[in-house]
Amino acid sequence: MTSIHDISVTLNDGTETTMADWAGHLLLIVNVASKCGLTPQYEGLQKLYEEYQDRGFFVIGVPCNQFNGQEPGTDAEVCAFAQNQYDVTFPLLSKTEVNGEGTHPLYKVLKDATGGSEIEWNFEKFLVDAEGNMIKRFAPRTEPFAAEVVEAIEENLPI
Repeated sequence: MTSIHDISVTLNDGTETTMADWAGHLLLIVNVASKCGLTPQYEGLQKLYEEYQDRGFFVIGVPCNQFNGQEPGTDAEVCAFAQNQYDVTFPLLSKTEVNGEGTHPLYKVLKDATGGSEIEWNFEKFLVDAEGNMIKRFAPRTEPFAAEVVEAIEENLPI
């Protein structure tokens, strides 16, 4: 199996990098969309990031337009929306496919590590430890501050 840290990703501004940029940090990786009924979760995700970032935690937003076209904008528009509507400061990747033939390698690894099932909808969450191991997968409707999410974060913070 490929280490999550070896996977190449593109940031929302077009910068090419790898997930190794976040090695040593606890990650909550979330496929996001700006025109979804769950979009207000951005607020909770930002609050989680602010609360735990000093202890080695990152939220990584992964915009995806595969669910009823609910992320139709360009990368710049996605970023502007997240920043202007929800004051998002956590990293956003460029628009990414999470299901089907074009599934990004990051999502292949995440799904394989959790049984292989497809992403159900926008705002599905994956908690990954500092070494790149999958900890837990959370359903889209699981709010960022749900007890099970907060407990899993607090149990696995590297600092």
